[in-house]
Order: sequence, then C-alpha cells, then structure tokens
Amino acid sequence: MPVFQDANGLAVKFFVQKDLSQAIQAELCETITSLGGRVEAKVPRQGYILVQPGTAEEERLRLCWTSTDRPERHFVPYTYVEACKIAGMLLKQIFVENGAPIGMHIHSSIANVNARSALSQRIMHSGGDPHASAQSARVILADPHTEVFGHLVKTYQGVPDKFIESYLIPEVDAQAKSMIYIPLRAIAIEHLSRRTQFTDEDEEHLCDWIAAKIPYKETGGRTGNRLYQQLCELSNDPEYAWVSRHTWQSWRERYKKNAARLDAMIASIVDRKKPVPGEKGQYGYVRQAEAKPKRTRKKRAKILDAQAAMDDLAEAGMQMAVMPGMGMHQELQGLAGMQMFPQLPPSGAPPLDRGSVRRSPAEEEMDEESSEWMVRIGDSEPPAWAKRKSSEEPEGQNRQKRARTDEPGPSASAMQPAELTPQTLVAIANIHVIDQGIRDIAKEFRFTVEEVQEYYDKCGEMGRTRTRFQKMRQQLSKFEDDE
Repeated sequence: MPVFQDANGLAVKFFVQKDLSQAIQAELCETITSLGGRVEAKVPRQGYILVQPGTAEEERLRLCWTSTDRPERHFVPYTYVEACKIAGMLLKQIFVENGAPIGMHIHSSIANVNARSALSQRIMHSGGDPHASAQSARVILADPHTEVFGHLVKTYQGVPDKFIESYLIPEVDAQAKSMIYIPLRAIAIEHLSRRTQFTDEDEEHLCDWIAAKIPYKETGGRTGNRLYQQLCELSNDPEYAWVSRHTWQSWRERYKKNAARLDAMIASIVDRKKPVPGEKGQYGYVRQAEAKPKRTRKKRAKILDAQAAMDDLAEAGMQMAVMPGMGMHQELQGLAGMQMFPQLPPSGAPPLDRGSVRRSPAEEEMDEESSEWMVRIGDSEPPAWAKRKSSEEPEGQNRQKRARTDEPGPSASAMQPAELTPQTLVAIANIHVIDQGIRDIAKEFRFTVEEVQEYYDKCGEMGRTRTRFQKMRQQLSKFEDDE
C-alpha cells in the first residue's frame, strides 16, 4: 500500500505553506503524488499542513487553523514528506496532547550538534515541540550516560507532569507499520529506585512542622511552596537533620497526596498542644473574612442634579428649539466632535493579533462532500434547510405589519419630552447653549450662521471661533470703499 494512503485506500491530504519557494513546492507535490497522497488548495479538515518552522507564516497558519474541533489536522515541517518516504510509512503524531504539541527540551548534556539536530527533527516529525525551555517543557531529554541525568531525575522527581527521558533514537516496528518511541529507562529506573522512601517517622516530623506553622487548615497555605522551602532551609540545624532526606518538593507532594490522612494526624497534634491562632512562630496570620463596607449608590443623586439643572435652564428662559436650517442631527454631530477626555497613545501591539487573524484567514477550509448546507443559487428553489414551515408562520402577520404603519415612527416618539431622560435633556440643553453662542458670534460680527457653524465644527472651541471672526471683521473693515 502506498505510504500516503489510509487503511481505506483514501489519499492523505496535504496543504503546503504558500510562501515556500516554487522549487520546494514542486518537489513536495511530486513526492506526495507519487506516494499516493494529494495536495489540496484549501486547508483540509483531516490531513497535514506542511510549514517551515520558525517563520511568521507558520505562526499565522497555526493561529488560524488550530482547533480542538479538528483533532486530525496536524502541523508538521515540510521535511516530514521526505522523512515518511525514507521510513516507508506515515509517521504517527504521537507527541500531541489535546491537539497541541508536547513541549520537549533537549538538554545540553547531549553535546553532539548533529545528534541534537536529528533529535529535533524526529520530535517535530512526530508532532512535538523540541524548542521548549527547561522550565516549560513537559519532557526533558538528556544523555543517560552523564552524571547530570541522575541530578535531573532527583531535581524533578517531585514535580508533577515533568519527565526526564533518554535521548535514544526511536525504533520502528516494521511489522506493525507504526512509530514506537522506546526510551530505554533502565538508568532512569535505577535512579528512581535509589530515591529515599518516606517513613512513618518522616510523616510524624512533617505533621509536627505543619501543626506548628499552620495549625488550622482553614488558615490556608498548607500546599504552598514557601512552607516547605522554609522547612528545608533548616537542614543545617541539628534538630532538623531529618529534613535533608527529601527535597522541599517531595515534602510538599507527600502532604498533597496524603492530605486527608495527614490532616487527621495534624488535628490530633493541635488538639493536644492547643496553640493560639496567630501566635508567634506560626506561618503567616489567620485570615478572617472581613465585612466589606456597603457602597452607596449615587444614581438617584445624579438624576436629581440633572433635574435641578433643567429647572435652572427653564427659569433662565432658555427655549429648547432647533434653529431653522439646522437639524438635530447636525447639532449632535457638533457635540460629538468635542473630546471630553484626552486620548491615550495606543500601546505596542504584538506581531500577530490572534482574534483578527482567526477571523480573517487568507485560506479557505475544505467543505465536506455533502449537500446538507447548500445555498440558494440564482432563481433556483431554496434548499430544504432554508424553507420555513407553514406552521411557523404566525397568524395575522400581514395584519400586524399593516397595523404598524399607522403607529408613530421612532423619530416622532423619540421627540416626545415625556420619554426623554434627564441626561438626554441636559445634553440637548448643552447643544442649545452652543447653538446660541454661534448665533451671537454671527450677529455680532455680521457673518452668516452657517459660516460660524462650519468653523466651530472644525475647531470645537467657542473662544477660538469668536476670535477668528473678530479678526476677520477687523480685516474686512480695513478695505477702502470702491468709488
């Protein structure tokens, strides 16, 4: 059976990164086709996306097309095709968890540059990420023949979901036609077997320490790091010589995994010693729930202030009328042009915006060969899913639509004073004040209202507008009359 065909004899689908060189794309297409695969112009739902690692286009493709709904869509370097050809089989994506590559760190104990490069390629061809740091990686690959391997095992033995593995080459089971990674754990198991086991005395010491520092569990902090780090800092004290038997991570994990049983032992110690909460020597303080002060709402006060402002305007005899020739829309535009708060400069944006990239990918996803979600074309009959059942038509729908035409429009109802809020009335009053100032400037310096309004919309400042037209009138007054 060809390499790029599944168990049903169907061709495996590939999508090639578009900015690869034409020579590489042509070679990939030829190799994939010769091995029974198929290169698609759209991103397949099930298949492989061939990328060039470390490029911006690879990052964009991952942002656009990584989805938990498509677990059978994999991202692999374009060298994956040649690797499958050499292996004579489709390399499985075994270093993937929940649709994401497993982070792996190649330790510096693997000194050979060629070995590091080959190991990195094998990891990427099987779906993993060999470029993770030692802190973020889930698996650290090291040379089992060095002393640092045992040190790494001891350091991370208490860290959950952290594994130290040999770098040994994966083996191929030719009969099963599947990739099997067999890290030889003989040395790792040997180191693990040397790990110091916890004794009953260790647990008693641990319970005494926790009972002295955090006697009451509701205080919190029993699973924190600092409590056990402080314990190991006392290793030089002869009274705490037992601390050096384990790392602080091991002490912490011992409590976490046996919390129910150890809490009962701690409670009996506390009941016997009866320590006072918060006394000297305890870890931190007993956190008690503090009553939060109730916040008084000022919404009613704001409404009263707005109503008082409207009363003052009414007493001053200011009429809320719109000038002839200037609609409400124009006045609101003038108000919108005024900036009430300074605009902050935009912060530095990341190279790629995940949201915008995912919303507008440059590629298209392949559709399934199904007519379930067909669309209407031209004057043809709409598809079945778009047809509305007769039972869904509400009775008297046309009568309701006809009745709505007799109702007052939204603009008429919006202009009724009874439905306007105090905040809206204040805003309209402010517009009227601005409009009155524009008319005063036009009358004082003998210009049209439209000219003054146009300049005010540009600058948004009443004082600047007045100065402008005052200077213009002074300049016009200097002209001599024509005889």
